[in-house]
Amino acid sequence: MTEVVVHIYDVTNSGSEKTNNTILQINRFFKDGIGLGGIFHSAIQVYGDDEWSFGYCEQGTGVFSCPSTKNPMYTYREKIVLGKTDCTIFMVNQILRELSREWPGHTYDLLSKNCNHFCDVLCDRLGVPKLPGWVNRFAHAGDTALEVAGNTAMRVKQAKTELVSASKVAYRFLSNITSNVTNGSPQRPGTLSSSENGNLRLQGSWFKGLLNTAKPSTSTEIEDRDEDANHGVPNHQRKQSRDSVPIHPTAFG
Repeated sequence: MTEVVVHIYDVTNSGSEKTNNTILQINRFFKDGIGLGGIFHSAIQVYGDDEWSFGYCEQGTGVFSCPSTKNPMYTYREKIVLGKTDCTIFMVNQILRELSREWPGHTYDLLSKNCNHFCDVLCDRLGVPKLPGWVNRFAHAGDTALEVAGNTAMRVKQAKTELVSASKVAYRFLSNITSNVTNGSPQRPGTLSSSENGNLRLQGSWFKGLLNTAKPSTSTEIEDRDEDANHGVPNHQRKQSRDSVPIHPTAFG
């Protein structure tokens, strides 16, 4: 038997400091403050020093590994021990082979087939509990949780769309709660309960300050920043794909 650990990251790979700070504030409030959820990346570690996850790529498998807690695309948050698996290392390697075939990178979907869904499936096959509900709650609720897993340098335009969408959804969510807290408006379906709202009656000015700094960038602003960032970068570097991150050479024994 061996431990199965999930590593959780804050998704801070937008290329925009303002958007990254917005996501961090959302995660601090909705996860650390009220335990509701946030915008997270997850990966599973079982046997060895690598963690396994799933992300977008145009060709080949979306399953990839990297050294545990060291994914360079995100900000590491915490680890959670999910339990112990009875699977041998040989069985785990076989499971990863199967998942690599079943989860091609082009099937990635922000809401229905992201890295957190992959980790749930892997946990199920390892015979341990799935991820805590808060890890993927925004996606399950239909809110857009930003996920561009691995070393994605391709699909820049798709990443821009996802970033703008995630920022706008979070902004609307925060705006609704601000309205409830500052105006005392009646609770609507899908918002916090009255008891939760009462326990979390924060200063309206704090919310307004957060919202004023967290308003989402437009895709045009992101496009301009990307043009500046890419100026002078050789074309072959711009085209480098996330799936250039190799699967660990010992992954399948």
